[in-house]
Amino acid sequence: MTLEGAWLAPGTLGDVLRRSTEHLAAKGSDTPRLDAELLLAHALGVARIDLYMQLDRPLDPSELDATRALVGRRAAREPLQYVLGEWGFRRLMLTVDRRALIPRPETEIVVERCLALLEGLDAPRVLDVGTGSGAIALAIADEHPAAAVTGIDVSLDALALARENVARTGLPLELVHHDLFEGLPDGPWALVVSNPPYVDPDDRGALQPEVRDWEPAEALFGREAAAAVARGATTVLADGGALVLEVGDGQADETAALLGSHGYTEIRATPDLAGRDRVVEGRR
Repeated sequence: MTLEGAWLAPGTLGDVLRRSTEHLAAKGSDTPRLDAELLLAHALGVARIDLYMQLDRPLDPSELDATRALVGRRAAREPLQYVLGEWGFRRLMLTVDRRALIPRPETEIVVERCLALLEGLDAPRVLDVGTGSGAIALAIADEHPAAAVTGIDVSLDALALARENVARTGLPLELVHHDLFEGLPDGPWALVVSNPPYVDPDDRGALQPEVRDWEPAEALFGREAAAAVARGATTVLADGGALVLEVGDGQADETAALLGSHGYTEIRATPDLAGRDRVVEGRR
C-alpha cells in the first residue's frame, strides 16, 4: 500500500465507503458521500444502489486498489465526471474527459429551448457552435431525429471527443473543424446554438479547483465568443431562424441587448433550476 493510499485499509464494503467519504470530505469535496458511492460502484462494476446490498462483504485486494486509485484522483480535486470517464446528459451517457467541458444541468435547459424552437419543423438544419463533447448537438439529434445537426469547434481535441460520442451513441452528427471568429458556416440554418466561453478571466481565482485546474481554459474564459456567434448568425440563419445562447450569471440582460442591437426579435431569457437567467434566445 502506498503512503497516499494508507487512509484506505482493508475492510468491508461498508468500511471502505465510510472511509472514502471521510477522506473526500477532508479533501474539500462538496458531495463526499455521493462521490464515494459513485466511485466505489464504478470500481466494483455495480450499480450504486447495489452497494447497499453487500455492505458487509470484505473487498479483495484488487477491489481495494481500484477504489484507492479512483478516490485518490477525486481527492486531488479532479472532477468526478472525469474520474468516472462518463456522465449523463438528457437521455444520453457520454464520454467525458479534459478535452471538453463537463455537460451540466444548466446546458440541458439550452437543449429544452432548442427543441421548443424546432417543434413542428420537418427537417431543420441545426448548427452547434463550440460543440465540445457534442452534448448539445447529440441531444438535439436524439430528441428531434429529423434534424440535420452540425457541430463545429476550433479544438481538435474536443472534436476527437465528440467523434467518440457519435460512435458511442450511434447518432448522426456532422463534425467540422472551424474557428467561429472567421464567421459561421454557410446556412441557411433553422437554429444556431452555442454554449460559448463566458467566464471573465479576472474571476479565475474564485472558481472551484475542479473547474479552474481541470476543464479546458479556452472553453471557459472570455466574453467575445457570444458576440461573435450573435453577429455571425445574422448572415447564416434562415428567415425566422433562432439563436440560442447559454450565458453566465448576470449576463442575460447584456446578451439580450446584444441580440437586439443585431436585429433579433422575440428575445427572451430562460432561468436555470436556481432561478438565474441562463439561456438567451432570439429570432432573425
